[in-house]
Amino acid sequence: MFQSLKDRSSFGGYIRFVLRVFQFVLAITVIGLYGYDLDKARRKHVAADPKWTYAVVVGALSAISVFFFLFKYTLRFFWDGVMLILWAIVFGIFGKIYINAHPTPHQSGQIRMKNAVWVDLANMLLWFITFIWDLVLHFTRMDKMTLHTGRAHV
Repeated sequence: MFQSLKDRSSFGGYIRFVLRVFQFVLAITVIGLYGYDLDKARRKHVAADPKWTYAVVVGALSAISVFFFLFKYTLRFFWDGVMLILWAIVFGIFGKIYINAHPTPHQSGQIRMKNAVWVDLANMLLWFITFIWDLVLHFTRMDKMTLHTGRAHV
């Protein structure tokens, strides 16, 4: 059960732990950035924009996933890949809207969303790094983890 915690006893494990902390912090940041607009819409009794809702859901999934990954290793790379795709979609949606935008100083909402796009990109890159890392670990350790040696994940 605590295979991932044991993995942190190596240098690579510490780096992966720090990456996961950054993933959590950026996920919470995205929830706050997009949730702010969702809350404003709710207070004005306007329907929530599905794009913003999607970004908040992906942020929540990311934050929850980080806690799950602290305790379980099996097929972690698969979920990292799923999260990578979800963050790529978030970045694509909001990047298309805001990267080429040139907001004026009085358009604080647009400036905040333009900044949020770069947080989305950072999330996507972090999930890409952990995806590749865990994929390499999975396939390099695969031959060492058998039920006969007692090192298998059960």
